[in-house]
Amino acid sequence: MNRLKEKYANEVQAKLQEELGLKNKLAVPRLQKIVISIGLGEAKDNAGILDKVKVYLGALAGQIPVVTLAKKSVASFKVSKGQTVGLMVTLRGDRMYAFLDKLINIVLPKVRDFRGISLNSFDSQGNLNMGLKEQTIFPEVDYKLIDKVRGLAVTIATSAKQKEEGKKLLEYLGVPFRS
Repeated sequence: MNRLKEKYANEVQAKLQEELGLKNKLAVPRLQKIVISIGLGEAKDNAGILDKVKVYLGALAGQIPVVTLAKKSVASFKVSKGQTVGLMVTLRGDRMYAFLDKLINIVLPKVRDFRGISLNSFDSQGNLNMGLKEQTIFPEVDYKLIDKVRGLAVTIATSAKQKEEGKKLLEYLGVPFRS
């Protein structure tokens, strides 16, 4: 079992249940999924980029990414309906906990001038959304194979009902927040 998953089961769940005053153990907020996505606007002109990005996104996530398509045409962006616009991966279970552990302990400390995640990154349901400016901070990504530095978006979805509950959950799991 992943050490972050053990920490949640042994420490965090009981602490949150007591702190939030919940009677039922199943009502305690928990992680549901982590979604990693990369927008590839230039993929409409060059299909080879999609394959390169798919390789390193698959390496850092541990599973094969899904190609995302444009839902509707937008003339100002020169995008038509059904055109490739990015890649995404949804992580659940052990892979989700392994990725979050890697994000907290390896990747975020490597970010230059990192002072913590902003509290404004939460939505009203307690989900955390953050963007990383470059993919090279992940240990799985080989710098020699990268043609261009690309950013990626990470969404951590929780079962929390409110922003404060989601913040407490992630704080107890070890996510560093700006004070």
